[in-house]
Amino acid sequence: MKTNLWFKRKIYGWGWYPCSWQGWAVTLAYILLVFAFSQTIDENSLPREVFFTFIFPLVLLTALLIKIAYKTGEKPRWSWGK
Repeated sequence: MKTNLWFKRKIYGWGWYPCSWQGWAVTLAYILLVFAFSQTIDENSLPREVFFTFIFPLVLLTALLIKIAYKTGEKPRWSWGK
């Protein structure tokens, strides 16, 4: 059974880029959620509030994005190009 890749390995460096509509949808959802969480803070926000309403969700979202890319994409490795 052929698996459809959502993310391909980058040509230079380490990481992935979206290569299917599913990968683009996940990437767009990540960007929109980061933007939404960034709107919860302002200049009067306390550091603890910033941590729990922006930084902590950002770390969780990023970990989830990496996990999805790892599961649905090519295996990552460092690449100097081809």
